[in-house]
Amino acid sequence: MTVESETKPGQAIAPGATIGIMGGGQLGRMTALAAAELGYRTHVFTPEANSPCAQVCAAETVAQYEDTAALDRFADAVDVVTIEFENVPLEAARRVAAKRPFHPSPDVLAVTQVRSAEKTLVNRLGFGTAPWAPVSDEASLAAALEQIGQPAILKSDRFGYDGKGQVRIVASGGVEIAAEDAWTRIGRVPSVLEGFVDFALEISVVLARGQDGQVACYTPVANRHVAGILAETIAPAAVGVELSAEAVRIAGEIARALDYVGVLAVEMFVTGDGRLLVNELAPRPHNSGHWTIDACPRSQFEQHVRAVCGLPLGSSERHSDATMLNLIGDDVLRWRDYFADPSAHLHLYGKEEVRPGRKMGHVTFLRPLSG
Repeated sequence: MTVESETKPGQAIAPGATIGIMGGGQLGRMTALAAAELGYRTHVFTPEANSPCAQVCAAETVAQYEDTAALDRFADAVDVVTIEFENVPLEAARRVAAKRPFHPSPDVLAVTQVRSAEKTLVNRLGFGTAPWAPVSDEASLAAALEQIGQPAILKSDRFGYDGKGQVRIVASGGVEIAAEDAWTRIGRVPSVLEGFVDFALEISVVLARGQDGQVACYTPVANRHVAGILAETIAPAAVGVELSAEAVRIAGEIARALDYVGVLAVEMFVTGDGRLLVNELAPRPHNSGHWTIDACPRSQFEQHVRAVCGLPLGSSERHSDATMLNLIGDDVLRWRDYFADPSAHLHLYGKEEVRPGRKMGHVTFLRPLSG
């Protein structure tokens, strides 16, 4: 589904140019592969040598994000810059953005890197979230627990992903004891307390928004998490037409409010009574959009490249339904089975070390298109 909105068009960056990618993980790798198919070179900036992204890029800069000289050399070597994870330090992003076009903008990162800022934006736009309150110390945590109740989840305000930086608080032994323990376990850093949502389903909407304001949304998908890590995505989500349309509308309004350029994922809860609550925003291609590589003519990664380079977006319609499974830790050791399965579309990320909880690859299975 594609929607047009009226904003100023961007200037296209022609194939043959070099796209800078900040971050060396698998999202950068798949973005670089999509860029190569469109005729672009890629140059990755990452602190880690032999990163998954660098393995498929034309050039790499291995340096810390605090290395200003390396950032300047990187910016001088590329034509446009994007990110592959949302926690690129804001100072580094702003330094590079002062020299080259940068999408999504550092202003977007200033919102999406901070849970409280993100939730404030979503609520200001009139969309629901789980009940929440900012937490700065044990006293404010106790007050938030009194307001929100238990069970609840304490999440660090910054740098949380894949279940990291989260502590669940369940009533046992008194609020004061639970609060003190949770505050210590979270690292005594600024946080938000979220009320527990008894949801029926977790869904996400992955969309692309171009520099001209064009928005292309993929169908909402259902997500299943294990220990805070996405394990399975089913496309499409088994929700009604009206709820699906509302999820797409919410995601599109958030993208417009941010003046977003690139691929954005909006994660939501579907409550038992059919309401949508926004959970998190991801300002980049998203794990729940990996199925688009095999089930759509234009993957989320190609759409991201198109948006970042100021090209028209492609269609977000799918030609198949799909189930995507993450290969987490030892799951990847089944790679021979997936290569032998003619129905499996296997994608491995080039990571040398297998660790529990580490995303090593994914496999997608296609089904005939539903109605």
